[in-house]
Formats: sequence, C-alpha cells, structure tokens
Amino acid sequence: MAARESVAVLVAHPDDETLWAGGTLLSEANWSPFVWCACRASDADRAPKFYRALKSLRAHGAMADLDDGPDQQPLADERVEQSLLECLPSRAFDRVLTHSPLGEYTRHRRHEEVARAVLRLWLRGTLSAPELWLFAYDDDEGSCLPRALANADLLFELSLAVWQQKQRLITEEYGFADASWEARVTPRTEGFFRVTTAQQGAAWLEQRRDP
Repeated sequence: MAARESVAVLVAHPDDETLWAGGTLLSEANWSPFVWCACRASDADRAPKFYRALKSLRAHGAMADLDDGPDQQPLADERVEQSLLECLPSRAFDRVLTHSPLGEYTRHRRHEEVARAVLRLWLRGTLSAPELWLFAYDDDEGSCLPRALANADLLFELSLAVWQQKQRLITEEYGFADASWEARVTPRTEGFFRVTTAQQGAAWLEQRRDP
C-alpha cells in the first residue's frame, strides 16, 4: 500500500478549505491533509465548526487568531508568516494548497495575505513542497458568484455525491443557510493553478488586485 501524501491546506478562514478545495480533499483518499486557517481561533461559533468539518475531511488542523475585522486592516508580512509557522506540524509536505494572491472573489485581504505569505516562505525554502496549488476562482469583479477559472492548470468536476457531501459540510457542519452566499457559491468544479518552479512562484507573488 502506497504511503499517504502529506498535504497542507493553508487558508484564511474556517470554511475556505471546504469551499475552494473540499471536494478534492474528499476525493483524494491517499492524502493526509493538515488544514491551517489564519483567523477565528477565539471565535466560539466558528472554531468548533472548523474542527468538526475537518473530521469529515479526514484532516487534522490548527487555527491562528489574526485580526479579521470588517475594515480589513493590512497585516504585516512577518505576522502572517509567524502565525503560520507556529501552527504547522512540519515544514515539509508533498503538496501545499492555498489561496491565489488575487483571491477568489472581490475581495478579502486576508486571502491575499495568506497566499503571499505561503509563496514567500516557499520561495525562501522555509516551507518545502514540490508543488503549490493555488485556488483558481474569480467573480468577475463581483458581477457573479465565484467560479473555477477555465484557464486553471487543474480542473476537477466533482461527482454529484461528492458535491452534495461538500455542500452538507457548508450547510450542516458550518451551519450556513441554503440561501446564504456560501451555500450558493459551493463550486462543483474546483480549480487550481499549479506552481512548481521558483520563477512561477515569484511571478505569482507579484500578482495583486488593484487597490
């Protein structure tokens, strides 16, 4: 029996792991995932839901408690990196999944900050993995719900059963109403940009949304 692949899923908020990669995590039985989220460790509502969702995803995980106020004040690069490294069980993985520096929708600064922190750590060799998978979604500047980008390097169309399981995590484990933004988004197609070289990583690190 092949050894399970160690996979780090590094996200900003509890539910990001499910929304943007949950179907892939549910489908990849050979993965051993560790999920870190940057915010809400002290949130008495969201934190327990995050850990319940991880059980369904057959994952371990940890949460940090970076500021997640509605004004989205920028965080220092070093603060995001430190919070991430403090929670990781290892600094070497077979694969790392995280946000794109452009985020998945217009807009949440924490998604972009986590993406850039991961890319910086990876480029410095502090975080080691043969490849990064960056979530590949967009909402056309807010004109539609986020959807997987057709030009993503990897596109996975989820089976109906897996998609329904993913949606149950959003509505039952996380408790979002059927009419909520989260439940309406829940993509059935999951997309990722694959980064395997320092040149690709550096190019992605330069990507930013307009202020």
